[in-house]
Amino acid sequence: MPTVAVGDGVDLYYEERGAGVPILGIHGTPSSAVLWESAAAELATYGRCLIYDRRGVHRSPAPVPFESVDLADHVRDAVGLLTALSATPAVVIGRSTGGLIALELARRHPDLVVALVLLEPAIFSLDPRAATWAAGVRERLLEHVALGVTPVAEAMIREALGDETWLSFPEPLRDLLVGTGPAVLAEVRGSGFDLSGSPLTLEEEDLAALTPPTLVVSSEDGPQACRLVDERLAEGLPDAEAALVPGGHIIHPAHPAVLDFVARHGGDRAP
Repeated sequence: MPTVAVGDGVDLYYEERGAGVPILGIHGTPSSAVLWESAAAELATYGRCLIYDRRGVHRSPAPVPFESVDLADHVRDAVGLLTALSATPAVVIGRSTGGLIALELARRHPDLVVALVLLEPAIFSLDPRAATWAAGVRERLLEHVALGVTPVAEAMIREALGDETWLSFPEPLRDLLVGTGPAVLAEVRGSGFDLSGSPLTLEEEDLAALTPPTLVVSSEDGPQACRLVDERLAEGLPDAEAALVPGGHIIHPAHPAVLDFVARHGGDRAP
């Protein structure tokens, strides 16, 4: 099982496919690189695709202690992985919370990112209506935690995306996601995340300073809060494109719109 040490005693499980320009995929919460395997195979025809389980998720062991984790920790992990694998600068693709990490990676380490793909990134503080929605999800999630009846990962998906989304997952996937509960709670207890008590806040000038070419992808059937955030990003980022795709929040990381963008910003389809 390939792992890479990224500092602070953290080892990350990762998978690598293809060759050429580095393409890093960052999964959301709750999730795992398992959900990116088919996309990684497609992305690997455009470059060297790397996907990984974030700290404390599935095949990446949790550090001890692991009561809380901050957005800055996950950004450092991504930097450590890219650096250790000599995979910079990279096209970085992030979905949901992974999109938040990808954006902050580009903001803090612009030299490491050649282009960004944000699949409904969880940056709800950008829009007051989205922030109110996220605060409600957090409040209801903490009520589930206090009751201790519904697993926290299941409760998060049911509250944010609806019961139908959770029930649509096959049982092995539901079991995998339930196992990420400690990582979900650590984010809720930490800072900088969409559902933490102190989420990241960005001003107009912060977005204006983010210069990498960026594709912002929204879903037709996902939460309205995500579309509100995406609109703010498309307006505020200086080199942004927007795409609307069918389906819900769990947007395929190798959607044709993504592949076209990757091809135009450093990727080369393998012969």
